Amino acid sequence: MLKTLFTVFLEIGVCSYGGGYAVIPLIQSQVVDERHWLTLREFTDIITISQMTPGPLAVNTSTFVGLQTGGIPGAVLATAGCILAGIIISVLLYRFLEKNRHSVYIREVFRGLRASSLGLILSAAATILGLALFQKGKPGAGLPSMILFAGSLLLLRRFRTHPILLMLGAGAAGLLFL
Repeated sequence: MLKTLFTVFLEIGVCSYGGGYAVIPLIQSQVVDERHWLTLREFTDIITISQMTPGPLAVNTSTFVGLQTGGIPGAVLATAGCILAGIIISVLLYRFLEKNRHSVYIREVFRGLRASSLGLILSAAATILGLALFQKGKPGAGLPSMILFAGSLLLLRRFRTHPILLMLGAGAAGLLFL
């Protein structure tokens, strides 16, 4: 199991260079869909916790998944697998880009990468929103979640409420009403 944790997160690290929310569908595919280490609900909870803790999402998620499935050794190996690829790729990519920094082709490659990253981020958002807002098996559970989501979005975007305050408020509202 420990070797598998390391290799799975090494593959994720290779395929998710740059990180961010674009890595969520890839991790979900490996951890939930293929290996069944976590349920979709557990995975969504881990993503939520990973967003609230400092550090890159992929690293935090790999640590939590490793801890959940393999204890402390699993957390260490999953995290090491996730970051090892990034370190190696960063060094090699830096050397390559330094030599080719004025290339038109390089600029076009980055334009394409931005577009595909947007699609991956939207896919992750759809998964999380669907699970959070449309809970199966709980009649009417979706409406309070939608109201909480809309209120949080309004407070964040319109009134620039600090995200920490929103998380604390949403947690309290969840305890009281959901």
